[in-house]
Amino acid sequence: MPLLLRVTDSLAPLNIEYEVIVVDDDSSDGTAAAVTDLAARNHRIRLLTRTSSRGLAGAVIEGWHQTDADILGVMDADLQHPPEMLPDLWNAILADADIAIASRYALARQRSNWNVFRHLISRAAIWMSFPLQRPGIRVHDPMSGFFLVRRECIKDIHLQPQGFKILLEILVRGNIKRVKELPFTFGTRHAGKSKAGVKIALQYLSLLAKLATKR
Repeated sequence: MPLLLRVTDSLAPLNIEYEVIVVDDDSSDGTAAAVTDLAARNHRIRLLTRTSSRGLAGAVIEGWHQTDADILGVMDADLQHPPEMLPDLWNAILADADIAIASRYALARQRSNWNVFRHLISRAAIWMSFPLQRPGIRVHDPMSGFFLVRRECIKDIHLQPQGFKILLEILVRGNIKRVKELPFTFGTRHAGKSKAGVKIALQYLSLLAKLATKR
């Protein structure tokens, strides 16, 4: 599994204790077998299979519940998020950030491989989040799915398991004071397909409404 090899290669020079939890929603694409094989050779890799739940936010939350790490992270498994950026995110946390975000919008060139329609949808979603973001910690890419966060900053909130935009809820409801955004180039998807659709759009609107009432 190229992703896990690139993750472990990227983290090895940091000389830190870490674990990689792969959350698989009972897929039939061979993910579980591949991860199990790697986990047998590397104790840092673990597999969590969910058979009755679906959705990225819920998968992230369940994965985080399986570890007592002080620093939590999330990234996609389709290689659109480059694992080689993990040391930069880690160093941002060490430099006293509460959350370090890999941002698609920190530099304009980071979106050069997007089609116009997807870019417009992404920008609209971000625009709708601005009234909810707290002054002083507003970020360019609150929709990012690639970030590290201190556990202590979210320990007192119950995160919504529905939908795909867990970062926005953390920014709005978490005890976040210091944010660092780092630019990255959004890679080409190597497996699977986009989850974007009407259902995801409705879940996002529902999240915005819940955040507006809890803010």
